[in-house]
Order: sequence, then C-alpha cells, then structure tokens
Amino acid sequence: MFKVHKMDLLVGIYIFGIIVSELMGAKTFPLITLGTYTLNASVAIFLIPLLFTINDVVIEVYGAERARSIVRTGLTMIVLLMLFILLSISLPPSGRFMESEAAYDSVFGKSLRITIASLTAFAVADFLDIAIFSKIRKRMGKSKLWLRNNASNFIAQFIDTTLFMTLAFYSLDRGFDDNVSFLFSLILPYWLLKCSMSVIETPLVYLGVRWLKKDVKKQKVIVN
Repeated sequence: MFKVHKMDLLVGIYIFGIIVSELMGAKTFPLITLGTYTLNASVAIFLIPLLFTINDVVIEVYGAERARSIVRTGLTMIVLLMLFILLSISLPPSGRFMESEAAYDSVFGKSLRITIASLTAFAVADFLDIAIFSKIRKRMGKSKLWLRNNASNFIAQFIDTTLFMTLAFYSLDRGFDDNVSFLFSLILPYWLLKCSMSVIETPLVYLGVRWLKKDVKKQKVIVN
C-alpha cells in the first residue's frame, strides 16, 4: 500500500519549492499592468509564500527547532545543487551534445551574484520568519494563528525582498540616491505582491495545521 508520512511529504514539498525556485526563478512574467507601468514577477512567486506557510505549519505543530532543521536541510540541498551545477557545466560535452552545450550552460550557469543574493536572502528571511512567529506565539498563546502567520511573513518577506534586490542589483558605479530610488521601485511592489499571496494562503496554514495534527495524534495512540 502506498503510504507517505505527512511530515515527510511536507519536507519533500519544501525541498521541491526551494530547488525549483532556484533553478527556474530567473524567469519573470508580466503580472499587472497599470497604465504605462508593468509589474513583472518571478515564477518563484507561486512557491516562496508556500515555503513560509510550511514553516508556520511546522512551528505550530512540532516547534521552532524542527522548522529550523528543515530550513537548514533545504539550504544544504541548494548548496549541493549549486556545486553539482558548477561541476556539470565545467565538464566538456560529448559530441552528440556539442551543439546544445551553450544553451545548457546558459540555463544552468546563472550569474553567481544572483545565486548568492538569492541564497543569502532566503536563509535570513526563513530563520527570521521562524523567530518572529515563535515570539508572537509565546506572547499570545495558540490563538490568532492568522496574525502570527501574516505578521511573521510580512516582515520576513520584506527582508527577503530587500536583501535580494540590494545584493543582486545595487550598482557600485551609480550614486546612493539613484540606487535607493531604483531598488525601492523594485522592492515595494514585489513585497506587496508577496504579502497579498501570504494573505491568500492563510487558510492553507489552518488546514495544514489541522491536517498535520491528525498525524501526530495517530502517532501518540500507536506509541501508547
């Protein structure tokens, strides 16, 4: 019989989300057009809020340390992925794949600066999300899950967006004011978009906690 432990499934989805975001997040698409302004979003926008949602579900059921362990595992997978990509693109292609080598290197050999910016921002934001969620839970108890979910996500995703945009796009050959103006035009709309996604996914947090707690109760019954 095909059976998957719920926690294993969540970890699998989490790893899937960060790896796919890393591999495919460089593609952007037009999301909203307001007059002459078009807000473009990375395809990773569909996954990043989900990763924060998984964090909050795990904290609520298993505690902050378990959530941190998942984040560390995910970051380790990204580092291993980057190392393997570097190895892959450094090896010479066989004759059959000579013509496609340039495209292969172009797809997988992303800018090192973008990769480092993405990894750094994600790591800081994820651990911050866990810390904020946990502190709010200690002060307010188990009530108002929606509040600690969205409050932690709003703050953490602002840091995530600000760090990534700054590390990836800050130009050393331009003035500070020019950089701030440009970065703010990227950070604000993208952060607001992430916040809206967090609000939309709030019901998933409640469903996820209820779903995961059922598995925990079953385990306790089996142990007893």
